[in-house]
Amino acid sequence: MSANDKSSKLQRWQAAYIAAAAVVLPVAPFLILQGQYTRKKVGLLPDAAGDKTGIVGEGVGAAARLLVIGESTVAGLGARNHELALTGQFAKRLATRIGRPVEWTVIGKNGVTARRTIDELVPQMPADKKFDYILLGIGGNDVMKLSSPKKWRRDMIELLGILRDKNPEAVVFISNCPMIKYSPVMPHPIKFLLWELSKLHNANIREFTDGMDRVHYFPQPIDVDVSNFFADGIHPSEQGYSDWADAMLRHFDTQHKW
Repeated sequence: MSANDKSSKLQRWQAAYIAAAAVVLPVAPFLILQGQYTRKKVGLLPDAAGDKTGIVGEGVGAAARLLVIGESTVAGLGARNHELALTGQFAKRLATRIGRPVEWTVIGKNGVTARRTIDELVPQMPADKKFDYILLGIGGNDVMKLSSPKKWRRDMIELLGILRDKNPEAVVFISNCPMIKYSPVMPHPIKFLLWELSKLHNANIREFTDGMDRVHYFPQPIDVDVSNFFADGIHPSEQGYSDWADAMLRHFDTQHKW
């Protein structure tokens, strides 16, 4: 796809976003109240406890280094510890694919957008380590905070550039934009509106990561088994993290030669 085609698509997505915002504006106070009620009803789960570094797997050779960085799902809300959350589940499956141990590091914070990840989490990356693999778990808060298509693309491209500069040899994996339509606690109409924005962001990131060197995005899956997936109706349970990591790695099997 040419640069002109990509620019044209972004302009259409931005126009759709602006048009939707104009339609929603008259009922915005109701949506804000609905969102506040939902947050109060759900409450806030604690981050996963325990160490934020670890090693998993067996095999021949030095351990590969994995960085997992991003929002609440990276912080491990819904799991007792990081071994049972997204980081540990992803690292375990990665180790089986590469045939050697994986030394993982997790840097997560509830509520961060792509912009806040640049400002708040990137400075926490260890300066003395170069990572072989990076999993970027992000997108949920850019949907919840209504980031526009232009802002989402701009911030994500900047973030990916920073991660590449700091880790020139790393393979970068990106988790899918949130599957809001499956949330059992998100009420309509806010659920419908956020799901439409999430689908738009999904199409956007699929396009702008296409052709990037050693960058792989896990697109929103078509078939999702939501039984036992959620811990609070928004964040995954330990079973949810396991199922999610498994689905991502199976997709990346088709995109990357281990």
